[in-house]
Amino acid sequence: MSQPDAAGAGAPVDEVDVADEVAGYKPPKEKTLEQILQADEDDAALKRYKATLLGAASEGAAVVLVEPDNPSNVIVKKLFLVVEGRPDTFTIKEGIQFRIRIEFIVQREIVTGLKYVQKTSRMGVTVDKMSHMVGSYGPKTELQSYTTPVEDAPTGMTGRGTYHVHSLFSDDDKKEYLKWDWSIDIKKDW
Repeated sequence: MSQPDAAGAGAPVDEVDVADEVAGYKPPKEKTLEQILQADEDDAALKRYKATLLGAASEGAAVVLVEPDNPSNVIVKKLFLVVEGRPDTFTIKEGIQFRIRIEFIVQREIVTGLKYVQKTSRMGVTVDKMSHMVGSYGPKTELQSYTTPVEDAPTGMTGRGTYHVHSLFSDDDKKEYLKWDWSIDIKKDW
């Protein structure tokens, strides 16, 4: 059982299919924060929307830098399983419902189309694969988060054991912010 390594260590996640494209979806062209702020300056509603999305950055404030030495626009700080009534854990009881929560920081520029992709295997066999569109986020000094929809843990004797998970956090421009391996243990009881 291991927690994700925020440094991105672990086996490559090449097997995770990042080509899960939504039919007809075309990612927007990459633009700087300055270009976005200057576009449509005469539209009051759009200005309010940008202010909501970007916070202080929309008022021409200095570039948001939380970790100046880190060149990444997205910094994943923590990934954990959310199980109602239980503390953070990577061991869960069979048959329970859980969610995955990712906490991250966005700095420097707006990030469009953040995506969380996960491939789960047991004894070398892929048993689950999922891709979640996380959304677009503006730079903020505060921690931002995404929680996946509810999932059900496997049940029964054959469902118990250690599952290896390959995860990837990327965006529309195919920039990989973090990819890592971790594991989850499914037990009969807590």
